Amino acid sequence: MSMTDRKSRVLIVDDEPSIGQLISRLLEQDGLITLVALDGKTALEKLRSASPDMLIVDLKLPDMDGLEILRQAKALDEDLPVVILTAYAKVPGAVEAMRADAFDYLAKPYDHQELIRVVHRALAERQFKLRLKHFNRQTNANQDLTEIMGPSKVIGQLIGDLNRVAKSNFNVVIIGETGSGKEVVAQAIHGAGPRAKGPFVPVDSGAIPETLIEAELFGHEKGAFTGAVGRKLGRFELASGGTLFLDEILNLPITAQAKVLRALQEKTFCRVGGTQPVKVDVRVLTAGNQDFDEAVTAGRFRADLFYRLNEFTLRIPPLRQRKEDILYLAKRFLDMTNAELKREVVGFSEPAIQAMLDYPWPGNVRQLRSTIRRAVLLASKVVTEHDLDILKQDSKAAWLVTSPTRGGVTPAAGLSLKAIVAQSTTAVEREILLQTLRQTGGNKAKAARLLQIDYKTIQSKIKQYGIIPNQETL
Repeated sequence: MSMTDRKSRVLIVDDEPSIGQLISRLLEQDGLITLVALDGKTALEKLRSASPDMLIVDLKLPDMDGLEILRQAKALDEDLPVVILTAYAKVPGAVEAMRADAFDYLAKPYDHQELIRVVHRALAERQFKLRLKHFNRQTNANQDLTEIMGPSKVIGQLIGDLNRVAKSNFNVVIIGETGSGKEVVAQAIHGAGPRAKGPFVPVDSGAIPETLIEAELFGHEKGAFTGAVGRKLGRFELASGGTLFLDEILNLPITAQAKVLRALQEKTFCRVGGTQPVKVDVRVLTAGNQDFDEAVTAGRFRADLFYRLNEFTLRIPPLRQRKEDILYLAKRFLDMTNAELKREVVGFSEPAIQAMLDYPWPGNVRQLRSTIRRAVLLASKVVTEHDLDILKQDSKAAWLVTSPTRGGVTPAAGLSLKAIVAQSTTAVEREILLQTLRQTGGNKAKAARLLQIDYKTIQSKIKQYGIIPNQETL
């Protein structure tokens, strides 16, 4: 039964029973179905079990802040309209509610007719969003993905494999270099699959500190550790009924890998600091920028977890191996940037085209996009090779590789050729790390992805070379 074939359901959350009952009667008289909760815990349980079409929540509750319920509700259903009610009608509270993506904010005592008007506006907007999403899913998904990734034959083959596996409930491993579009592929699998109406929850496994990874994945109970002021749902729980996307999963610590495996096998887990098992039903998509075999052989990734995750593999070819996509995507990015900046750059010079075709694009589509955006900003009427920054990047790289005496290492120092090469390699590696960390603003996870190494490796290299990110890279 579609949403348009049934009455809309509204969840009302207020710790004063009389207020909840009053709102419930008003809305039921108007033809709506209502559910009432007196605290945050019950509200979250009803959000998961009843899938309401709208949420009305008091800002102050005994066990949880209304804005926290709003955030968790949005994580479960991004299109769910949420109206905040409060007796504390202060402008900062309203601003915070709107920033947290509330649909509206009403102060107590509220006008009954105004409340009903707000409810109908919210439900109408939800209906529109759901119809639009349904329409988009019914349109040619292949064309959408081709537009994003390119029209080459290899991308066509990738899309064919993607469509076949999307209709199943298989767990999928996506392998591709940094910037090649792994999350785009993951979202396409989710959108074309049986869980499209459920949540899509991405997790960057390399960006979460090892001490917090378990709480991030599985949630925690109030008081589980210092700073755990309330219950928090983890990514597994938020993704239940939908898709969990674990990006850069090779960075996941071995201890966390064991718990992920157990959660997948048993479809239950306990939150950090909790003893009550939580049931989940998720499809897991994972991604890495290198083959998993080496990590499994080296003991950095559990073989049993890999077999559980790898029911199907999709490999995204790097941009340098599909040159026919380069000019197509460059023109698309040029048109997008023209519209964004209100510019009228008409195309690329022949030398610029040749430079783009010859360049290896180590950052793949992401790097191409940022390069074109910068070039359109700098160009007059046509993007020239001088507007592209790839030649400057190449010259820096060439300087690093061809400067074996950097750091004062010379034959005159009395060292052997082997010692000179070793020290020069160390100097080059340190300089590359520094430049990459400067480029990412000191973000080690991003730098690891750009350099196609795992998070633990970049941490050990930074320690080895005595790099202090906040002082040397910012």
